Amino acid sequence: MSPQRLFRTLAVAEAVTWALLLLGMVLKYVTETTDLAVSVFGMVHGVVFLGYCVTTVVVAVDRRWGLGRTALGLAAAVPPFVTVVFDLVSERQGALGGRDGAWRLRHEEPAGRLDAATAWVVRDPRRGVLAGLGAVAVLTAVALVAGPPAG
Repeated sequence: MSPQRLFRTLAVAEAVTWALLLLGMVLKYVTETTDLAVSVFGMVHGVVFLGYCVTTVVVAVDRRWGLGRTALGLAAAVPPFVTVVFDLVSERQGALGGRDGAWRLRHEEPAGRLDAATAWVVRDPRRGVLAGLGAVAVLTAVALVAGPPAG
């Protein structure tokens, strides 16, 4: 899977889970029918949000994004549906390498620790998936221990 396809998949998934969470909020606060949807969709959205963030960092390192673009990519996950906009703009600007664009660090020698860690992930897709899932699981556990957002 190319960096562009992986990023787009997570960007769209993050937007879809935002829509589900907003639906849950309507059910809870507007129709006052159930708060179960907020609990379920909130957890799903949280996990996908973290997956998007992990993916953003991996793609940013591989594609050599600057700090500004990387920060914008991460910040795009906060307001609803902006991940899709960020993805489309990044594609238009060539920041994702195109659909057939290969991972740079699959073939290029890493130039530092961050490159080396990213190369370790992208050179073996199974290892990359497991590492990504592991990172999301650890981050989810930390978030659960920290508790729900205030409000």
